[in-house]
Formats: sequence, C-alpha cells, structure tokens
Amino acid sequence: MLLRSVIVFFFAATFVVAAETKPNIIFILSDDLAQGDLGVYGQKLIATPNLDRMAAEGTRYTQAYCGTSVCAPSRASLMTGLHSGHSPVRGNWEIAAGEGQLPLPESTVTVAQILKSAGYATACMGKWGMGMFNTTGSPLKKGFDHFFGYNCQRHAHSYFPTYLYNNDQQFELPGNDGKGVGKTYAQNLIQDDVLKWVRAKKDSPFFLYYAITLPHGRHEIDSFGAYADKPWTPQQKAYAAQVTRIDKDVGELAALLKELKLDEKTLIMLAGDNGSSFAPNSEIGKIFEQDSNGLRGFKRGLYEGALRQASFARWPGVVPAGRVSDEPWAFWDFLPTAAELVGAKIPAECKTDGHSLVPFLKGGAAPKRSHFYWELHERKPIQAVRFGDWKAVKNGPDSEVELYDLATDAGEKTNIAAQKPDVLAKAVELMKASHLPDENWPLSGVAEKRKRKK
Repeated sequence: MLLRSVIVFFFAATFVVAAETKPNIIFILSDDLAQGDLGVYGQKLIATPNLDRMAAEGTRYTQAYCGTSVCAPSRASLMTGLHSGHSPVRGNWEIAAGEGQLPLPESTVTVAQILKSAGYATACMGKWGMGMFNTTGSPLKKGFDHFFGYNCQRHAHSYFPTYLYNNDQQFELPGNDGKGVGKTYAQNLIQDDVLKWVRAKKDSPFFLYYAITLPHGRHEIDSFGAYADKPWTPQQKAYAAQVTRIDKDVGELAALLKELKLDEKTLIMLAGDNGSSFAPNSEIGKIFEQDSNGLRGFKRGLYEGALRQASFARWPGVVPAGRVSDEPWAFWDFLPTAAELVGAKIPAECKTDGHSLVPFLKGGAAPKRSHFYWELHERKPIQAVRFGDWKAVKNGPDSEVELYDLATDAGEKTNIAAQKPDVLAKAVELMKASHLPDENWPLSGVAEKRKRKK
C-alpha cells in the first residue's frame, strides 16, 4: 500500500513539474509590420524602444518568412502549419454578402486546437479573417476559448468601427461611424482585453495569438503623439504613430508578464504577416525607407522584400539574448514548434509542412529542409520557391521563371535563369510538386466564382 502511494505521489509530482515547465506561448502578429519599421532593423524616424529592447533580449531573425504576402493566406499558414501550396486559403477570398472571408474547413487542424488539447487556455485578440462565427472557420471552432476584436478583415480596415466582437457577440462602439476618426479607438479596447485575459489566466499555461491590426491601412489613429509636429503628411504621421502604438502596447504586455512573474515562463514571438507594404517611391515608403534592407519587392509579390518581415523571439534563459540569425524559417514551422514545446502530439490528420524550431530557438541551428514554397492568388496566381540559396519566382501563369542566387544577390537584381538551366529545372519541378491542385486556387488563372476586395 505504501509502495502504491509512493508511485502515485511520484507520477503526480512528475505531472506537476511537467505542467510547470510548459511555457506560456504568445505569438504577436502585426498586420503589415515590416523589418524597416523597427529601430533594431535600422529605422531612424519611428520610435520603437520596447520592441528594440525585447529583440535585443532575445533572438532577431533576418530571414523569417511569412506564409505569403497578404493577410488571410499568411495567417492560415501560421495557424495550420501548411505552406500556401497546400493550405485551403491561398488568397484574400471575400464573402460577397455580409462579413467574412473563405473559412478554414472543418477538417483543418490549427495550432490552437493542438494547444487546447494539451490543457492550454487559448485566446485570439485583434483580427481573425479565416471564417465568420457561423462557419467552420470560426475562431471559436478552431481551438480558441476566447476571441475579441474583428472577425472580418474588411471590417478591420476601420480603426474606429461601429462595433467589435466579444467572442461571437457583437457590441456597438458609440461615437464611431466606421468612415473616419471617431470617439472610440478599437485598439484601446483590444489591448485592454489582452491584459485582462492574461491576468485571468496567469495560474495556468496559456496560448495568446495577438493579431494586432496596426499598422495596416486605413492609417487612422487617435493621436499623432510625438509625430504631430513633424514636417510630414498626415498619412506619414499616422503610420509612424501606429508603429509606435504597437511598441507601446507590446511593451505593456511584456511589463505585465514581469509583474505577474511570468516573464521567464513565457515565449514571445513577434512577426509581421508580410514584408513591406509600400513601393520605395510611395508616400510612406520613401520617407521611412522600408527597402533600406536592400530587398526587392513588397506586399502582393513574392520577392524577398514581400516575404521577409520583422521578427524576433524572446524567452529569458532559453532563447539566447543578443543573437541575430540569418538562418531561414517560415510561418508553417510554428505549429510543430508549439506542439513540441508543450509535449503535444500532432494529430495524424494534420499534415504539417513545418519543422519544429525548438532547438533553433534555444540557440542551435535551423532545421534542414529541402525547400520553402509560396504561392499567392490575388490579381493572378504567382509562385516562388527557395532551396538552399537559390530563389525562383514566377510572376503569373504565362511568365518565365526567374532565378536568383540569394548568397550573392539578396536584392534579386540579376536573373540568372539562362545561365543555370539545371538549377532552373529543379526550381520548376519543386514548384510543380509543391502545389496541391485545388479547384478554388487554379494556377492557370482566377476562379470565376471568387470575389475578392482589397
């Protein structure tokens, strides 16, 4: 009887220790935050002291890749562990009537579902964009216990909307008309809900997916703050203020973790959902020099400037401080990473394309893989593949495949397809093999039934 009691005590104690060592996981996804927006990446005009400090306290990634270069498919890749050749969402497909985008299918497994099965409290605040509440893609059906913010990404274009959602319940915001600056700034409410939820869940492991809508256009904010007197256009002032507002809110969240003594128990990962959103000669691009990293391209393309985004990981005592890594990883690696961190088994029906980054996060090498692949279905279907330092881009069904050597030409200035026919042939084969045919996302052209808006 005594032996049995000892055994029971041992397993109970083991469970307690295991539970205590499971980290809280916070993934902060900013809508359109580019490398060039942060001081730690070289920005000189926009103040981001909290993000710069947090990046220095952890590891900064110069070649972290988004899922693809627009909202919904990039987020779908992050949530499902699938690259955009396999994901059920490969473009911004808007529902013609009412709110919402093409929903994730019922069969699709998300990282939130896996973490919830491992005993984690789960929440999504900010913007969802992968299915309204009455569809199979509702965040409340995809593993999240709590949701607060915008479900529809069209609705999220207004920072002073007439309503938001608390879970699936719509509530009004007095003083707003959704057409311009109003009385109630949505980000204030979203940030308050984040802090309230973290306080409430401090005693159990949690997963927070904080999908901040800033600095996506429309560029609206309740105050220009320190930029009010700058000799800039209103759009430029608003954009800078939006980025600094992200910095302030993430700083508040980090401070709360320290207050609650959760700092060393929490992995924070931050990223943008695509690279730069602006052409270098645009109103915002030209002043803030988002292309100063020397990369080509921006949102809705598949050159490096559209795919690499601002990213760092911070977990005191686990993720090395002061490290800057140029080893690549991608959004579809997050699901297997989270699963390994918490000791959760990935369901057999979840066919992830990702690799666990746990050893990499802890200071080791990035996982080896055959290639990275992207496609995007917006104005026309486009594709890109990276294998080693080779990068190939196909800018439409009738376009020739371009080839670049990122080791010597990170800015993708010199197309060497003609000089490297064997490498080009491999790129073409990888593109073909990585695309899972889907009637909704044909590579030959745009499906007629699809209705999309910017």
